[in-house]
Amino acid sequence: MRFGGPVFKKCNDAKEWVAAVKASGYSAAFCPLKTDTDSKTIQSYEQASLKNDVVIAEVGAWSNPLSPDKKTAKTALLHCKKSLALAEAVGARCCVNIAGSRGVKWDGPSSLDLTTETFEMIVAKVRCIIDAVKPKRTFYALETMPWMYPNSPEVYLDLIKAIDRKQFAVHFDPVNMINSPEKYFKNAEIIKTFVKKLGKYIKSCHAKDIKLQENLTTHLDEVRPGLGNLDYRVYLKEIDGLSDRNLPVLLEHLPNEREYLKAAEFFRSKAKAEGISLQ
Repeated sequence: MRFGGPVFKKCNDAKEWVAAVKASGYSAAFCPLKTDTDSKTIQSYEQASLKNDVVIAEVGAWSNPLSPDKKTAKTALLHCKKSLALAEAVGARCCVNIAGSRGVKWDGPSSLDLTTETFEMIVAKVRCIIDAVKPKRTFYALETMPWMYPNSPEVYLDLIKAIDRKQFAVHFDPVNMINSPEKYFKNAEIIKTFVKKLGKYIKSCHAKDIKLQENLTTHLDEVRPGLGNLDYRVYLKEIDGLSDRNLPVLLEHLPNEREYLKAAEFFRSKAKAEGISLQ
């Protein structure tokens, strides 16, 4: 298993970037490049990561290909294609995005999102992205979300079958599937089911936590790893049990470097307690 997170130091080149990754104690990282980066620079980052045994886990394609605004949707689709092309060029394990929303907020809920029509739209968009780039070594993946597809291991498996593209893979973020008190208290079962059904397709993972608040009606808040109820013992053991020894798990969504240091300390301590080696 690889462990990583964002780098806070401003880096001017690949050498500085990979040094900052290693100084953080990470062996995996987010791709720091933009889609308009020149090929020579992209190649330098790939070579630096290979030379220093750092896995470039994912290129983020964060945008809304399902936007009801046609111009926004068109721009997002192009961004996804460029992001996948960057992932292919730099040797990232995957390019990841959410499926998108048919509502006003790009990552927010809409009454149209969990429908058969939207499922079919997602299939068409993902096929379009993969077919345009034709990646050979990287994959396009969708991050699970609480109010849009894929929102469960079953729906993710349905998407894999429907999209029917070898270079479509899985991004694992268990926190994003916890959208009810029942799932909150049974998150270990959800993790086990996800890995059992989709383990061979997983290319990258996120490390977060979730806390159910006591005020009505239901409030589920994303929190720093170790401050919530996610069963990290099960999470770590399940992904460590996969045959992919380079599978990256990345910290995200924390407000500052100090919080990332605390999260990393928790993650490493849990891994050590379970006898899990972090490369």
